[in-house]
This record gives sequence, structure tokens and C-alpha cells, in this order.
Amino acid sequence: MNSKFKRSAADHETPQVSASRRRFLGLWPAAAAVALVGMSGEVQAQPERNAAAAELLRAWRQSGGALLIRHAATEAGLGDPAGFTLGQCQTQRNLSEAGRQASQAFGAWLQAQKFKPDAVLSSQWCRCQDTARLAFGQVEDWPALNSTFAGQGDPAAQQKSLLARLRGLPKGRTEVWVTHQVIMTGLTGAYPSMGEGFLVDRQGRLLARAELAP
Repeated sequence: MNSKFKRSAADHETPQVSASRRRFLGLWPAAAAVALVGMSGEVQAQPERNAAAAELLRAWRQSGGALLIRHAATEAGLGDPAGFTLGQCQTQRNLSEAGRQASQAFGAWLQAQKFKPDAVLSSQWCRCQDTARLAFGQVEDWPALNSTFAGQGDPAAQQKSLLARLRGLPKGRTEVWVTHQVIMTGLTGAYPSMGEGFLVDRQGRLLARAELAP
């Protein structure tokens, strides 16, 4: 599968990771293609995406674990505007209309598969909160998922919290964590596009990822 993708103007925060870390083990089906907006580039044919997605969901159902999702597509920009304030969405870079629609479509696709995660946790940033609410209807704040871009937060402490929760997940429990690129890259070493999902094991290792087309 071609792993060379171009970053959009809104992709940022860390350098490109090595090609050896950017393996792809599954893509969501066409019904979910609009659910999460990814980077431009080649994607697999619909039958291949459908088959891979079915296998990904089967593995998640069987083994449980956490699916980390980078927030859906946003308005243009880098980071957040000057004057950013946590809890005040008007001061932040928020979801675009395409991102909002994509989040709703993703939630609808999971419902059609009769799959509901046991918990949905999110960064306190509005673009993550909105992604989670539009897709799942409910969300629980978890500051460990907050952005650490440009010196914010405490990357080491937050990664420690993520790993501790992963290792303590009961067998079969499924959780969604909506977060930021820096958090997902820090945990796995891989770079997600906006809306991309990473399925990880209890050691934080990347098991499967979904690179999605708009």
C-alpha cells in the first residue's frame, strides 16, 4: 500500500516519522469514508477498504482496547489563535462544517454495525469535544488527552497516564479517546491525519490505523 501522503496545511506539530513506523493494517469502509477526514493521496479501492475495516472492527470487538482518534477536520490554521482559552470555543480553532458532518457520519456508521464503545473520552479542546459529541452523543473529559503542542501541558506525565489506563483496561473493554496529533505520535511514534484512528494494545503499540479519504 502506498504510504506516501501529503500533509494538509493544518497538519502540524511534529516532523514526519520514519517510513517503517507508517504501516497500514486497515481502512474504514466507504460508508465511513466521510466520517473522518484524512490527508490527500491515494486510498485503497472500496472492496479492499470494506474487507480491512471489517477485520479491524472484528479485532477491536474481540480483544477490546482503545481507539485513539485525532479530531476531525478543522478550519484552516496552525495550532490555536492568539488569546486561546480552554473552555471558550470562540478562541480556538474549531471543526469545519465538513469535520462536523464527518463526525456525525462516523457515529452513524458504528451504530449501523451495532457497535457502541464502553467509554468515550476526550481532550478538553473544543474540536475534540465536538468530534466526540457529534459521533457518540456523550463524552468524558480527560486532561491527559489535551494537546501538548507548543509547550502546553506536561507530555511525560500525560503519556504516563495514558499507558497506565491502557494497562489497566479490563479484557474486552472498548474505549474511544479523541485527542491530538502530538498525543498520538508521542504514544505510538506514528503521525495521524485529522480524523484518523489508531487502535493500540495495552502497551500503547499501534495495532491498526485507518487512513481515510474525504
